[in-house]
Parts: sequence; C-alpha cells; structure tokens
Amino acid sequence: MDKKLQSQLDGLIEKYTELLIGKTEPEHVEMVKAYVLYSSIAKSMPPLAKHWNESYPDAKEAMKDLISEIKKLNEEHRRTNHN
Repeated sequence: MDKKLQSQLDGLIEKYTELLIGKTEPEHVEMVKAYVLYSSIAKSMPPLAKHWNESYPDAKEAMKDLISEIKKLNEEHRRTNHN
C-alpha cells in the first residue's frame, strides 16, 4: 500500500474514532481498528469469526470486553454531546 493511501486511511479511522467515542488517543484508535476489523469479518465471513472464537476463547473474551468498552465510551460521548 502506498504511503498516501495509508495516511488517508489513518485519517479516516482517526475521524471515525473521534465521531464514535470522542477520543483520538493512539490507544483508542487501535481499539477501534480492532473493533472495525472484527466486526467486518464477523459480518462478511461468520464461519471464520466462529472458528477464531473457538480457537482463541481468551481472545474472544477480550474482544467482547473491547466491544463493551467502545459501547460505553460511545454512550458517554453521545450523552455529553447531546445535552
């Protein structure tokens, strides 16, 4: 992938992270990247996600925790921006 496309994709995920949870620190961007990747695979190739979940139950639990954290941050962000 060329540097220009990589830079543009980085900007896209950073903006998505900001809109989703109101934060753009690198650790939050990485959380959202993992969430987006897993969600996309789970929707487009459910058997692959199921296989991964069965092969790595600890990772499955970690992903559930990550998704839960993103949901919590999103709800907080929406609450503070809509009042």
